[in-house]
Amino acid sequence: MATNRQRETDQTKLLTRRAVLLAGGKLALLSTLVGRLYYLQVMESGRYTMLAEDNRINMRLLSPRRGLIVDRNGEPIATNQQIYRVVVVAEQTRDLDATLNRLGMVIPIGERDRRRVLREARRKRGFVPVMVRENLSWEEVARVEVNSPDLPGVGIEVGLSRDYPIGHAAAHVLGYVAAVSESELTGDPLLELPEFKIGKNGVEKIYDLTLRGTAGTSQVEVNALGRVVRELGREEGQMGRPVALTLDMGLQNFVMNRLGEESAAVVVLDVHNGDVVALASNPSFDPNSFSKGLNAREWEELLSNPRAPLTNKAIAGQYAPGSTFKVCVALAALESGLITPDHRATCVGHIEVGNLKLHCWRSNAKLGFGHGTLNLYEAIARSCDVYFYDIARRVGLERIAQTARKLGLGAPTGIDLPGERPGLIPSREWKAATVGQPWHLAETLMLGMGQSYILATPLQLAVMTARIANGGNMVRPHLARDLVAADRVGERGGQRAQPRPLDHVESLGFSPANLAVVQRGMHMVTNEPGGTAFNQRIKDKDLAMAGKTGSVQVRRITLAERLAGVRKQDDIPWHERDHGLFISYAPVERPRFACAVIIEHGIGGARAAAPVARDVLIEAQKLIPPRGRQIAEARG
Repeated sequence: MATNRQRETDQTKLLTRRAVLLAGGKLALLSTLVGRLYYLQVMESGRYTMLAEDNRINMRLLSPRRGLIVDRNGEPIATNQQIYRVVVVAEQTRDLDATLNRLGMVIPIGERDRRRVLREARRKRGFVPVMVRENLSWEEVARVEVNSPDLPGVGIEVGLSRDYPIGHAAAHVLGYVAAVSESELTGDPLLELPEFKIGKNGVEKIYDLTLRGTAGTSQVEVNALGRVVRELGREEGQMGRPVALTLDMGLQNFVMNRLGEESAAVVVLDVHNGDVVALASNPSFDPNSFSKGLNAREWEELLSNPRAPLTNKAIAGQYAPGSTFKVCVALAALESGLITPDHRATCVGHIEVGNLKLHCWRSNAKLGFGHGTLNLYEAIARSCDVYFYDIARRVGLERIAQTARKLGLGAPTGIDLPGERPGLIPSREWKAATVGQPWHLAETLMLGMGQSYILATPLQLAVMTARIANGGNMVRPHLARDLVAADRVGERGGQRAQPRPLDHVESLGFSPANLAVVQRGMHMVTNEPGGTAFNQRIKDKDLAMAGKTGSVQVRRITLAERLAGVRKQDDIPWHERDHGLFISYAPVERPRFACAVIIEHGIGGARAAAPVARDVLIEAQKLIPPRGRQIAEARG
């Protein structure tokens, strides 16, 4: 019996120890739980309060207003216009497809837009508005509002769109804006806003970051699903900085109207500071179409147009300069010391080089076989090919190329526009690497009259003319009047604008006497009988211009065709006719403006390009009087 009591005592002690251990364990767990709760609710209360607040309150970006672009006189040429767009909220309509059908009876909705809306509605949350159409007219807005009871989930929103009040006139300069593509996303949340647009071309692209502005913010309260409950606060963004251009829109409009239906390019520069006063490429396009969104038919029409309206011919059109290049060859010959202005050569209508016969433009029975004996002044004035064949052979490829590069040919000018092409000043090394053949003497002779492999843009020809007219100074073309891109445009799509020094003058090192010879020859082109553009001269002596004509073959005339009789330019298809070029500056006594004109397939420089340059320079001097006249008027 004692054994039983002993056993019971031992069991009681065992249970007591277990109960103590269990109670101790529970106490430890309870202490840990209390400690954790204290840590979370007291020590970390601020952190979790902030997280809860962040889940309840969202910060949303607001698109800033894009900066204005104005011309040299302050006239707005790129602005922001209030627009209306119609949106639909999928969760507020029982049948989205039926709602779109009813909406389509009120305003036009394309099938492409319809498919996009249905696709986005499936992808986005039901309470997120989906844009159906933008740029609604006031009449369309009124029709939607009147029919709103029958259009559940449909509403009107107000926004801003880029507007170009001048339309086609400066499209290639201004460029356009459009929605951000996937390849242009950089991680900047502003770029991911559905209504945000960036510069895609022209000044809009080069100065995109300057024009873009700073985003605003909207603080909104949302529920657990992310639906906006109310707006708690709003801070408007900062509008982009304005960009003032050197363009004069009065002159720019005049140039575009003067070109009419021609496929052409015109550049007008201030010869002293490089201001681009006019830069026209024709035919043009309406940049508003890109802002609003082109349809497939409009895009196809632009691409298929043989006159290339999307190409900025002024900076990306590369043409053989033809006889306009003779002023460069003449300057190279004078600078080399191999000829003087009195150097004479005799033109009989052609020159023979080995087995080749190179012809002068004056080499047929109608025009006469050759120019006879001329000096340098007369050769420039009458544009004698044989004379320049002769001096090109004397001077050589290297000296001509060196002078051409100093005058701004063969490399981008650095203008603040995207898409500028470099042109080409050939060399022996270039031909060996590109064509795989050595350079021939006949090619040097052809270079003497601006043919062979040489290419130049109208802007480069205007720069060359300006550097000759201003006494050999390193003028650089630019469009922004007070701003300039820090670097060339790269993958970032634009640059911040920085101040541009405009007063620095750098000499190219040409002899003033040699420049005066070339200037005198260009004066004779337009102002003395026998000059190739004498009939297109400016008769007002105070406004008189100096210039140089050029015509460029776009096809090779065979020997058989010459023997049979070369067809008249008017009798051949448009795309086979010669280009017409003309470079000029005015006024002759105090040069202020340089002008380069190319009329594609215009047959001749004197016939097609010189009349345009004459009218443009007259208008330029009316709109922006030369400095000397301004001073005289101020004193009077």
